[in-house]
Amino acid sequence: MLKGKVHKYGANVDTDAIIPARYLNVSNPLQLAQHCMEDIDIDFVKNCKTGDIIVATKNFGCGSSREHAPVAIKANGVSCVVADTFARIFFRNSINIGLPLLESPQAAEDAQSGDELSVDLENGIIINITRGKTYTAKPYPKFMSQIIKMGGLVEYTKAKLEAKE
Repeated sequence: MLKGKVHKYGANVDTDAIIPARYLNVSNPLQLAQHCMEDIDIDFVKNCKTGDIIVATKNFGCGSSREHAPVAIKANGVSCVVADTFARIFFRNSINIGLPLLESPQAAEDAQSGDELSVDLENGIIINITRGKTYTAKPYPKFMSQIIKMGGLVEYTKAKLEAKE
C-alpha cells in the first residue's frame, strides 16, 4: 500500500517539463532529481516528500523517449504516478525502472494538490483520503507487478537468470 500527498499537473506534461533537456548529460539519479519539474513547478523538489504521488490528466510523459524523466521522478521519492493517460513509451520506461503508474481518469480529475492518496497497486484501488472517494485502475499483470516490486527490469532479469543457474 502506497500513501502520499498529491502534486497535481494538467495535460500533456512532456518529458522536457519533467526533466529539462539541459540536464540530459547527467546520468546520476540524485542529480537528475534536483531538477525534476523545475520548469513547470519550481518548488516541486522542495515540496516533494518520499512517498508523494504525482497526479496528472491526459498524456503524461509525452515527448521524447528519454528514461531520464521517470528516473528523476523516482529519485525524488515519488511512490507512483496517477493519470488519465500516459504516453506509451513513458509508461514502459517507468515500468522498466520500477516506477508504478496507474491510469484512472476519475481519480486524476478529482484529486487536487495537497490531497492525500492511498494506492493499492495489486488491486488497482486508489483512495483519496482527503475527499473520501475511492477509484479503480486496471491492476498490473503478475509479471509487471514483479518488475515493479523488484525495482525494475534489470533486477527482475537478474533474478530470473540466477534462478535458472
